[in-house]
Amino acid sequence: MATVNRAWYGVVVLFLIHGIIVASWISRIPGVQSALHLTNGILGLTLLSSAVGAVLTIPFSGYLVSKYGSKLVCSVASVAFCLSVILPGLAQSAITLALALFAYGVFAAGMDVAMNAQGVEVERRLGKPTMSRFHGMFSLGAMIGAGIGGLLAAHDVPPPLHFTGSSVVNILGVLAVVPLLIGDAQREEETEHRLSFRNLPIVLIALSAIGFLMLLSEGAMADWIAVYLRQQFKAGAGLAAFGFSAFSAAMALFRFLGDLITTRLGPMRTVRTGCLVAAGSLLWALAAPTALWSLPGFAGTGIGLSVIIPLVFGGGGRVTGVSPGAGIATVTGLGYIGFIVGPPAIGFASEVITLRYALGIVVLCCLLAAWFAKSMKLLAPIAGEVPAA
Repeated sequence: MATVNRAWYGVVVLFLIHGIIVASWISRIPGVQSALHLTNGILGLTLLSSAVGAVLTIPFSGYLVSKYGSKLVCSVASVAFCLSVILPGLAQSAITLALALFAYGVFAAGMDVAMNAQGVEVERRLGKPTMSRFHGMFSLGAMIGAGIGGLLAAHDVPPPLHFTGSSVVNILGVLAVVPLLIGDAQREEETEHRLSFRNLPIVLIALSAIGFLMLLSEGAMADWIAVYLRQQFKAGAGLAAFGFSAFSAAMALFRFLGDLITTRLGPMRTVRTGCLVAAGSLLWALAAPTALWSLPGFAGTGIGLSVIIPLVFGGGGRVTGVSPGAGIATVTGLGYIGFIVGPPAIGFASEVITLRYALGIVVLCCLLAAWFAKSMKLLAPIAGEVPAA
């Protein structure tokens, strides 16, 4: 048990570092956009390359985790992801930025899949829910990274210097915790380890749909909150970055409460309520007359979205007759396609109907995901959780 407890802290740090690296890039998107003189549409295309790199990598990452174990893949992918954040700061054009973000997306997905697989193994050995807290550490890292990014942007620190410093510090953190991770146990359950897209269980399709809609929404919020505040309200670089920080802080707080909330409400009602809270809060943010008034709305959106992805990813590992690895890989892979559709779709739509109305797409996604939440009834309960009503 002591070994598992140490591994728990190792996974916590990896999720934290992942969030810091992601937010280091996100918080400086407006500055990079301005430096390269990119329109919203062109920026959307460059962001698309990151999503494409991530989605193409997820199946390969799953294979590597199965063959070599999540500990080894975590170690290599985490260091590579920390290094990859330097690349966008070196871009000199939209094309080189797209190439840099493709590499960034590849290593982001590799680390994401591996650390989630390690987290599932730790949760299984502990015998109690903990995925929500892992994801909470990602959001805490995103809040920290966005806060640092906003502070550096306000003091005109160049993005390349910021990215390099973030890379070095976080690599040291990764090297400190990878010895704590544990090897994956071999299981012998009678389950399906390879799934055909033509024969997916209905519940897995529904979970993947929720994952797709929620990751589209999270991606859109991450990539466009700062841009929205700058364009709609002429907010300064610091305040624009703080918008994403407020979103991330609220998400982090409620992810730490997610295991308790799910125990009280059950997974279905937790997901459905979260979707409705996110939709209502984003409507507030988009209707707000000033940047400051919009911040509570973005924070509320973070609250609503907070627990959904941890529950959906975990749910993929609890589909009857499907191995946890195969289920999680399916939900993650199909869900992350939302990152392909989300940010560029918002960018293209904003060219036609303005960014304010384009972000209304996220509201519609949240409402649709609330309807799919009924699928959570079909999952087996996890330790410490009441069955869905």
